[in-house]
Amino acid sequence: MTGTVTLPIWLFVLIVLFAAVTFASHFLFPSVRWFFRRRAERLVARLNTRLERPIEPFKLARRSDMILRLVYDPEVTRAVAEHAQETGTREDVAFEIAQRYAREIVPAFSALIYFGVAIRLARLLSNALYRIAVISPNSAAMAEIPRDATVIYVMNHRSNMDYVLVTYLAAERQALSYAVGEWARVWPLSSLIRAMGAYFIRRKSRNALYRKVLQRYVQLATVGGVSQAIFPEGGLSLDGAIATPKLGLLKYIIEDLDLEARDVVFVPVALNYDRVLEDRILVAAGQSGERRFNASISVVMLKAIRLLWLRVTGRYHRFGHAAVGYGVPMSLRDHRELAEDPEALANHLVARIADAVPVLPVPLMCHLLLTEGPQDRVALERRVTEVLRLLPSDRVHVPRGQRALIAEHGLRILLRRGLAVEAEGQVSLVPEQRQIAEYYARSIQHFWRDDAGAA
Repeated sequence: MTGTVTLPIWLFVLIVLFAAVTFASHFLFPSVRWFFRRRAERLVARLNTRLERPIEPFKLARRSDMILRLVYDPEVTRAVAEHAQETGTREDVAFEIAQRYAREIVPAFSALIYFGVAIRLARLLSNALYRIAVISPNSAAMAEIPRDATVIYVMNHRSNMDYVLVTYLAAERQALSYAVGEWARVWPLSSLIRAMGAYFIRRKSRNALYRKVLQRYVQLATVGGVSQAIFPEGGLSLDGAIATPKLGLLKYIIEDLDLEARDVVFVPVALNYDRVLEDRILVAAGQSGERRFNASISVVMLKAIRLLWLRVTGRYHRFGHAAVGYGVPMSLRDHRELAEDPEALANHLVARIADAVPVLPVPLMCHLLLTEGPQDRVALERRVTEVLRLLPSDRVHVPRGQRALIAEHGLRILLRRGLAVEAEGQVSLVPEQRQIAEYYARSIQHFWRDDAGAA
């Protein structure tokens, strides 16, 4: 019993490694997880005292528990059986497929990362790139939304900056959960996005089992009171105008919803920019007829490095204004007829979004130069003043006394980007850049009905 055992060095090291892993997994890791979970719970408790809408318990559930709850949902298990029967696979294999879908969809929300990292980055990036304007915040109407209602922000989709901008502006109210497309499933971006509470979706998938898993997650989150942000258009606008809405997520939200148990309140949010970062990529995709964007992480990084160099050398200029307009919140409990008709609801919400679109200098100047041709600066300033009288006053991003500056701001950006030229006192669009100008003008074209804009 007290004899000496001789072992090779490699075997001794292996035994020590196994012992260390066993000790860590059974004693160290549970203690560390408990320590950080306690800190996270205290952080959430402090956050909930200052947020208008506290973080919901559903959002704080452990990801592993949420995945199990989703895959063992009665509707998902029925879909698993149907999938197995239709494809001729074993049910345990179909169940593994459903579990893989659930792991892909379910987020891993972290209040520390969301409020400690993501919000700070969103604020820094938004203010570094744009002058931020909030149009008609409807603070009183937002404050009247019942605390037990599920709030759904419905937004037009102009740029991938939409996520950043709305996350930053909504930080004082609540933590938002987004539906994010395949573009973000890139490491390490995917881990950060999951930690922010976003869930990934395959927009073009027609797999019935996948659709059922996604549907049940969205419905469970809605019943659980999770504040969400969705884009009814289903993707980025390729021509600048608000596209025909798609019914996918919206249909999931309202299907089999018990409005007596929990109301759903839709908040229309409209975004507009003096410069969309992806404008040329989107216009090119629209011309080709394919939603395939010629961009990659390396391209984004190179552009970011270039902007940083311009800032260091003192030649950096922000891209103009980025504005967010809020429409009047709509309670689904007060519009029960729309709860029975997803298409009518989608069209109603898109109309409210369109009415809330902010009018910014670049879109307005593009509209005037496209419809009325070359003009001198004085004529443009006069036309801006005349046209703004015909537009909703609460859609314009500057006070009445400063609206003469809109033409100046818009022209400065158009000339700097090479979209317009000024020669012999006349400002005109560059013919080769006309499609980019049309892209910006379409963002506000719906305000001109029955030729009101030409009055």
